[in-house]
Parts: sequence; structure tokens; C-alpha cells
Amino acid sequence: MATTADVKVGSVLKFNGEIVTVVEFQHRTPGNLRAFYQAKMRNVKSGKLVEYRFRSGEEVELLRVEYHELQYLYKDGNNLVCMDGESFEQHLIPEVLFGDSAVFLKEGDIVKVSFESDQPLTAEAPVFVELEITYTEPAVKGDTVNAVTKPATLETGAIIKVPSFVAQGEKIKVDTRTASYVERVK
Repeated sequence: MATTADVKVGSVLKFNGEIVTVVEFQHRTPGNLRAFYQAKMRNVKSGKLVEYRFRSGEEVELLRVEYHELQYLYKDGNNLVCMDGESFEQHLIPEVLFGDSAVFLKEGDIVKVSFESDQPLTAEAPVFVELEITYTEPAVKGDTVNAVTKPATLETGAIIKVPSFVAQGEKIKVDTRTASYVERVK
């Protein structure tokens, strides 16, 4: 068992029977009270934030988590099949672990997945991806006064807003965290 002194931001704990990741962790020493740790933790499965005060020296159950970079191969129902580049072992990763960024994944992208034993806990898509626009309306001439945007369908099927000067068939860089256009790729 570990103590609160071993916990830091990014640690994975088993707390009240649930697996949580530590988002914020601060040591507090109020003037006339005993010191404590104020923690803000995110539940891995539900995504809810939980706040809790730990006593100094309190025992906590730290989980050993391994992070792997895997190559995304294809979608299989509600799972994404990803392969370890070293052992060529394939893993089924639930699509919900990627959140909204799953729609921007294309075959061959490298994703980061954390495992506790053989169970995937968290998954992250690449921050920026380069995708081709498969359909968008042509720009309207003379409409350049404001920063006009229009919807564009990408090769993965995702629809995002792009500036009016971007045309069909062009490659663009997309931020998967915010689902927004960044720039054209040459």
C-alpha cells in the first residue's frame, strides 16, 4: 500500500471501488488544523469529477498502469482494433474511451492507451491529424468581410466547420481535442 505522499497528478488510484485518475492534488496546512491533501479525481468509466480530502499519511491503493502506443487498424462494432507495433498483438479498445475524438481516427494513426493488467483504462487520439475534405460547398464570391465558415465532410465521415476559402479535395490539419480546423496542409 502507498500513502498520500506517493500520489501525484496523473496517478491512478482505486478509490471507493472505482478506478480514478488524479487531476489535482494539493497539500494544505491550515493554521490551527492538521495538514491534509485536497484531491480532485476523475472517474475513468463515468468521467465524473470527485473531490476528496485525504489525511496526511493516509494509505491509498495505487494502481500500476502501463502506457502503450498502438496503431489503429479498424473499427469492429463499438470497439477499435489497435495493434502493438513491437509484439504485433491486437487489442480491442472500447470506442467510448476515445470520446469525441474517435471520429477523426483513420487507419494507421498512432494512439496512446493505458492498461491496468490487460484492461484498457484510458485512450487518447493524436492531438493533430491530417485529413482530406471529401465534400464541401464552393465558396461564395465577395463574402470575405467576416470570418465565414462552412461545414466540410472529412474522409473519416466527421463534419467540422472550415473557412470559406478551403475547397473540396484539400488536406487540412484538425485539432482532435476541440474538433476544429487548424490549417491547410501543403
